[in-house]
Amino acid sequence: MEIRRVQFTGGSSYVMTLPKEWVEAEKIKKNDPIGVEVQPDGTLLVTKATEREPLQRTKEFDLAGISESAYLFRLLIGAYISGFTTIIIRSKERFPPFVRMVVRDFTQMTIGQEVIEETDTAIIIKDLLNPTEMPFANTIKRMFVIAKAMHEDAITAIKTRNIALAADVTARDNDVDRLHWLIARQTHMILSNVALSKKMGVSPNMAVHYYNISRIIERIGDHAERMVDNANVVLTKEIDPVIISKISRASELSVSLFDRSIVSFFANDMKKSHKNIESVQVLESLCGEINNLVLQQETSDAIALGYITERVRRVGEYAADISENVINYLVEEGQFQKKGKPAS
Repeated sequence: MEIRRVQFTGGSSYVMTLPKEWVEAEKIKKNDPIGVEVQPDGTLLVTKATEREPLQRTKEFDLAGISESAYLFRLLIGAYISGFTTIIIRSKERFPPFVRMVVRDFTQMTIGQEVIEETDTAIIIKDLLNPTEMPFANTIKRMFVIAKAMHEDAITAIKTRNIALAADVTARDNDVDRLHWLIARQTHMILSNVALSKKMGVSPNMAVHYYNISRIIERIGDHAERMVDNANVVLTKEIDPVIISKISRASELSVSLFDRSIVSFFANDMKKSHKNIESVQVLESLCGEINNLVLQQETSDAIALGYITERVRRVGEYAADISENVINYLVEEGQFQKKGKPAS
């Protein structure tokens, strides 16, 4: 670290010189404007970038060496989450058919991405979404509503042997994924651009907190999807009503934990978060009872029902993880006795 002394000039101004190497590297001239941002920890950020608009960044992929659709899709998602505003795919030869299919899937699975130019050897994808138009809090609330409904409908599909409803639960997992990717993208952009953090009214630390919660909700959605996948074996069979009743009861407890974890998150309530974590023991005990009953069923049914019970238990445990994140964040921020809605 380079140490510089503060000078007092003009009777009212405090002055510190800038490092010559930095000034020359940034090509700063006399009278050029310089941005100064006060950080939450008291440090100062000095930057040449004084515009508050999101940085325009371009990522280009050469199709040479990319022959798998899954690989190309993951590269595009990586560029999206990293905050690139323009993505270009180029090829020396005519695109094979899988490229356009991947691009179509990518633009449908992400928010704000559109193809603005396309030829036989180049595709340009542009981000048309202003990140400030999608507040973190609103996205988290929407993810919660979708994931909660997925879990409840998965149990309803099992109880009523509704194959169509089970398929609909699977389809909705994409909605949770795309919202989670959006939060991951916004978090990365905020960590890279302090001006955007100021404009959105979300500190980098809070953005990471939102991302952690988003990641857990995304996993809860995954478990609802896997629940109906495991249920395919038993959807056409008559299952012991006692087992179904207990699974339904366990599901109610699990969803209740999930619901309370989100309430405590938005209320910044540490005590309720702690109480929610302690409540998981009741769910785990009930799931243990179900597993003992499941072992008395036919092998294929027992395996499927065991997996379903495990998914229900995991949702409750993920709800506890949300509450743990709330406590960790509030401890770090020193908000032991503060209440109020997180910044959005």
